Amino acid sequence: MTLNDLTSAIIGAAIKVHRALGPGLLESAYRVCLAYELRKLGLQVEEEKPVPVIYDEVKLECGFRADLLVQGLVIVECKAKEKLHPVDKAQVASHLRLLGLQVGLLINFHELLLKNGIQRIVNNYRDES
Repeated sequence: MTLNDLTSAIIGAAIKVHRALGPGLLESAYRVCLAYELRKLGLQVEEEKPVPVIYDEVKLECGFRADLLVQGLVIVECKAKEKLHPVDKAQVASHLRLLGLQVGLLINFHELLLKNGIQRIVNNYRDES
């Protein structure tokens, strides 16, 4: 499965969750339900994945956590807020950089139409084709 196929599967599962629950719940509810849907698809999902900061030779456990890590390849950050802010995108970009990953999805479940709340964030992305 390519990264594009994987992100498409994640987005499809997020849309399924959003159609069932609608906007207005807590981020944690969407995270748990999305993880459940992804596991039903046979995907490996880590919830609340620790994101350590390594400075020089010091590893700092700073309490950063990514909402979901799918197949060890894609970070998914779930939000449920009126409007995404630049810091939300920066958070996903930082997690990608610190974990050495290429692709992340920032999903705001508070939107009436979920496609308006999905942002794909990349870090040193290399096309697989």
